[in-house]
Amino acid sequence: MDFWLSFLPIIIYILLIILLVIGIILGIKSIITVNKVEKVVDDVNDKVESLNGLFQIVDFTTDKLVTMTDKVVDGLSTLVSKIFLRKKTKKLKEDKEDE
Repeated sequence: MDFWLSFLPIIIYILLIILLVIGIILGIKSIITVNKVEKVVDDVNDKVESLNGLFQIVDFTTDKLVTMTDKVVDGLSTLVSKIFLRKKTKKLKEDKEDE
């Protein structure tokens, strides 16, 4: 019994030391990995910021095209509605004159 009382704490201490060493190694590797990921994210961020001018040009161009097409569609719809309303009013006037 004395053997177990002296042997088991030694085994537990050895296992705790191994666990502590593994934890330290994993902590160091995770810090290295986070630093690498941070460098990659910074690099991607710099590249995206360099493309902001291009994105602004594309956005400006699409806004102008949308404005122009809206005006064209509005003009065509107004023209078509005037043509069809004119025909309806002519028919209504003719119907009233026939009565």
